[in-house]
Amino acid sequence: MELHGIHIPLVTPFAADGSVALDALESLAHRLLDAGAAGLVALGTTGEPATLGAAEKQSVIAVVGGVCRARGAVLTVGAGSADTAGTVEALAALDGVADAALVTVPAFVRPGEAGVLAHFTHLAEHSPVPLVVYHIPYRTGQALGAAALRRIGELPGVAGLKLATGAVDGDAVELLADLPPGFAVLAGDDLVVSPLLALGAAGGILASAHLATERFVALEQAWRAGDVSAARALGHRLAGLSKAAFAEPNPAVVKGVLHARGLIPTPDVRLPLLPAGGETVAAALAALGKL
Repeated sequence: MELHGIHIPLVTPFAADGSVALDALESLAHRLLDAGAAGLVALGTTGEPATLGAAEKQSVIAVVGGVCRARGAVLTVGAGSADTAGTVEALAALDGVADAALVTVPAFVRPGEAGVLAHFTHLAEHSPVPLVVYHIPYRTGQALGAAALRRIGELPGVAGLKLATGAVDGDAVELLADLPPGFAVLAGDDLVVSPLLALGAAGGILASAHLATERFVALEQAWRAGDVSAARALGHRLAGLSKAAFAEPNPAVVKGVLHARGLIPTPDVRLPLLPAGGETVAAALAALGKL
């Protein structure tokens, strides 16, 4: 599959009684696609999957999948863990359900570059859907160099990489200069999406794009069209919004803003996360207003 454009890792809205607000989730999914998003990610970390029960997860996938099928949009579903065999089982459940699976580099166990490559080699051989590798070393504890990322990208069945290293580092520059055929890099750190697009990223998976979807879509299109002056100016403005959206642990601020705008019924997150403070939400709303 070809990955490009802005994909949004959906929040999971909660009703006042703590249940998943599926109607709000469906409405939000349609709204984001109306604004130009190329696809949606269900059960990414922004969706708080670690706090959802199995039935809740299935409901989320069903709702978001129904919207994506109706709209012809790409549905990516977060799946897997540090356990290779368990991840194979989770991927098998996505057969006929998702267009792709977002799978993190194994967290905490730190298997080394060779272990990570063996992990994804095994997953790619057994997965019924293309894989989008999620490289986020400040969460997983596992660093990967450009050569290792390139070898993973060469695996049949690996469609792309969500790159979230916290910076535009030398490995990112080296990787983007020489990508394997058919392998797309999607920016995963909202604050640096613009420079990664400038270097050749195909798009982004961005939580703050909940709040200004059209602008993030315009940013990706401007870089793709080579309109450097417009892209640079817009990228700076969107970086201010992204900084405000991540002032507290994600997705608390995003949910606070969506609730303030009447798009989800509550700003609630589930423990161990806490709702964003009023001043933080106000600052994000102010940053949004400047756009």
